[in-house]
Amino acid sequence: MKNWSLFGLLGVIWGSSFLLIKVAVDDLTPLPLVAVRLGLAAAFMTVFMLATHRRFPRNRRELAALIFVGVMNTAVPFSLITWGEKDIDSGLATVLNATQPLFTLVIAHAVLADERINPQKLVGLLAGFAGVAILASRNADSSSPNPLIGQLAVLAAAASYALSAVVIRRFLRGVEPITVAGGSQIVGALAIVTVTLLTVHPLPDVSHLSAQTILAMLTLALVNTVVAYFLYYHLISEWGATRTTLVTYLMPPIGLTLGAIFLDETVDWKIVVGAVLILAGIVAANWRKRAPARAVVVTSASAD
Repeated sequence: MKNWSLFGLLGVIWGSSFLLIKVAVDDLTPLPLVAVRLGLAAAFMTVFMLATHRRFPRNRRELAALIFVGVMNTAVPFSLITWGEKDIDSGLATVLNATQPLFTLVIAHAVLADERINPQKLVGLLAGFAGVAILASRNADSSSPNPLIGQLAVLAAAASYALSAVVIRRFLRGVEPITVAGGSQIVGALAIVTVTLLTVHPLPDVSHLSAQTILAMLTLALVNTVVAYFLYYHLISEWGATRTTLVTYLMPPIGLTLGAIFLDETVDWKIVVGAVLILAGIVAANWRKRAPARAVVVTSASAD
């Protein structure tokens, strides 16, 4: 019962990330928000890795892969999602972000010899991307002003997560997952803080930020990024990766519900049907009678 409670808590935490981003991004522009979020999370993870004597990989190929994942699994998708949410609803962003497993299927087909697309996976892909098309069509409805460019930014973030997942599987199998998670956050923070300092002038005045923005920003960093990762890896150790990754299916309904309740976002038939098709496509594409457990690193969901 305890683990089921933690599973539900993890779903709520990750599902609320998009609401918190929406709350904070209007007051604090995308790059500074991501820089603070990742900077705080990376500072905590650095202390944790030092305290537990974890180190970056010394193998050059693994180190290069970890740097790639740090940029493409944290800095880039966090920035794209935050930028996209300037213009689109948080609930819609949650649903679009759920397409990551579909992009993973396409990329894995091209890169991994044992992950080819078969007829079952093809049906799942077609269903999932049909859902995306329905969501994109809401742009033509004046009652749902969600610009296509914002939606494309979140889809690009999902594709970035998917590419990283394939790189992790191919090159970082021998590295402890929590080290990959912590290391990638540190690398991502270094990248995004550097870009922010070089491109954002002047930097936001913290004294002008609302209490709501500051609370959302701190919650994103410490709860939705750091605490969520530890919950996730605890569940993996208790349940295994296959069962734990089912948390992905909780995020869209939670994100939609929170957006509707707290931000008065529209939930019409198109977003409901689109979400159902995306989730059904993911289930269909990944359905196995007896799926072997795998050690997986879920992204921000994942950590977003």
